[in-house]
Amino acid sequence: MRSPSGPQFAPVVGAGHQAPTGVEPLFPFLDLKAQFAGIRNEVMAAVSRVMESQQFILGKEGEAFEREVAARVGVRAALGCASGSDALLLALQALGVGAGDEVITTPFTFVATAASIARLGARPVFVDIQPETLNLDPDRIEGALSGRTRAILPVHLFGLPADLDPIFEVAKARAVPVIEDAAQAIDAGYKGSKVGSLGATGCFSFFPSKNLGGAGDGGLMTTNDLDLADHFRVLRNQGSRQRYTHEKLGMASRLDEIQAAVLRVKLRHLDDWTAARRRHAERYRALFREFGLDGHVKLTAEPLGFVHVYHQFTIRCPERERLREFLAGQGIPTQIYYPVPLHLQPAFAYLEHRAGEFPESEQASREVLSLPIYPEMSTEHQSAVVRSIAQFYGTA
Repeated sequence: MRSPSGPQFAPVVGAGHQAPTGVEPLFPFLDLKAQFAGIRNEVMAAVSRVMESQQFILGKEGEAFEREVAARVGVRAALGCASGSDALLLALQALGVGAGDEVITTPFTFVATAASIARLGARPVFVDIQPETLNLDPDRIEGALSGRTRAILPVHLFGLPADLDPIFEVAKARAVPVIEDAAQAIDAGYKGSKVGSLGATGCFSFFPSKNLGGAGDGGLMTTNDLDLADHFRVLRNQGSRQRYTHEKLGMASRLDEIQAAVLRVKLRHLDDWTAARRRHAERYRALFREFGLDGHVKLTAEPLGFVHVYHQFTIRCPERERLREFLAGQGIPTQIYYPVPLHLQPAFAYLEHRAGEFPESEQASREVLSLPIYPEMSTEHQSAVVRSIAQFYGTA
């Protein structure tokens, strides 16, 4: 355990997440208006098509989108739902996770990952992260297993795949499924395969800020198990496949037709957008080298055989708060994902974790800073970001 004199976390959820006071940003952290400007006619035609049909739930647009995503990810089935959070919840439920069970996951992720476990009455069992990737550390899983373990839920954080092979090795030995939280990682690759095609299920989010974002909430589950797909299909529709006959206790969680139509348009552009994000990430790395920042900030690794899609470009720096304040004063927008790890969040106080139990996650929460990265971002704006960081460290 850390001593009481060690670094402390604020008790308020999201503390430090709001941007510090500064001048008006020179450019946005994420520019969805620029994205829309390039596809406006396609999107409006798709929305109009749905409005003309007056079919809004479980229609042709959703079915087509599911087929297109399944083909892209390389799976036998894809099923849309109302959000990425629901995708996780329904996937766990379809795999039989319930009250008293345990699911292993990471404490360094968005709250929905662990909340989906807790909402079923199961217990999130946290395992610390690898500091180089910020993803679940496979070497720590064995020690967290118990007779109540029913699944392992790694997160492909910020668009970088978790190291799945050693996770699958542990899971196979204990005969428990692996659920991929791919909410931030559509199109990411692991050793020649797309994430979402490797575990029992993959869960995706289409929240507007995601690499493939809708005009509201939306989610999707992928699988190669057609029986599991059928189970998910029934659960998302109030446990029913025949009207007013309810086989199971499900929920109303469908991807509506307008969202599916918008996402079908955007899916056609995703190759270009992903390539642009990866180019911007390489440019960031080159600029950090050019400005001599290697000794001041750490960049997340992209191991050989992993394809990072850079939902976020995240650096680590011990002087995070001072740097962020300085950048805000220069008009450079930043975000913190995530300022408080899940085991120290008030919502999980009932788990009775204490500071110091997951030191890598806690250290990451104190050091991570996400920089602007989106397909339409200009090279001039990227240079301004890194030049300002170099000014802070005195290397410009």
